[in-house]
Amino acid sequence: MIEMFEYEFMQRAFIAGLFIATLASVSGTFVVLRRYSLMSETLAHSALVGVAVGLVAGYNPLWVAVVTAILAAWLVEYLRSSFALYSDAILSILLSGSLAIAIIIVSLGGAFNNSLFSYLFGSILSVSSEDVTTIILFGSLSLAFLLLFSKELYFIAYDEEVAKTSGIKVKFLNFLLVTVVAIIIALSIRVVGSLLIGALMVIPTVAALQYRVGFRNTMLISLFFALFSVVFGMSLSYYYSLPSGATIVLSVITIFIISLILNKK
Repeated sequence: MIEMFEYEFMQRAFIAGLFIATLASVSGTFVVLRRYSLMSETLAHSALVGVAVGLVAGYNPLWVAVVTAILAAWLVEYLRSSFALYSDAILSILLSGSLAIAIIIVSLGGAFNNSLFSYLFGSILSVSSEDVTTIILFGSLSLAFLLLFSKELYFIAYDEEVAKTSGIKVKFLNFLLVTVVAIIIALSIRVVGSLLIGALMVIPTVAALQYRVGFRNTMLISLFFALFSVVFGMSLSYYYSLPSGATIVLSVITIFIISLILNKK
């Protein structure tokens, strides 16, 4: 296994993968508790619109994806808080619409190529030093926010109305949370892929919840599951020439199934 780290691209891949796993699992805890699991998929497809625009227009797809995902996150939160619409309905509509727009853009621009597929399914082995720097920089800021306001975000997830009466700035924190989740997802699609990032953000938390050990321990268990899945999945990908994003997701699904069996009673 050590021989993998003799290659610089594997070193970059592991750094990016482990950092993304940390961000996805920590943010995923709040997303799942808010019953916003579909949010990750929706924002991933919204980020794909940004990738399509970037590829067609000749801009950096990662930066355009970040901006597009943030705008989509703000739109979702605005519609949820300002109109009498169900959250899952809003997310489903935006998910379908974003995917349709992305397909039209790449079709008109002739951008159906390997670069697009790397954002669809992930291409962690082709992550550049610039990508790693971007992930660490913006990921660290996002992680700092989540940890700084973890108590308030948990309170809001537990009971939003009580949190409002307690003086917590619920609307402000909700917008900040979806912004952070959007940034994390946009940064992650290069590593895991827009079609798979939702699994890495949601499944480790759902698996950890099976152990019923409280909020803090659930987050730690989720983090461990996510990190282990990245290491194991990337090792499988390296030795058997398999798609890295898919092996990571299958690894975390296996952990979820084991958790279900162990906690059946």
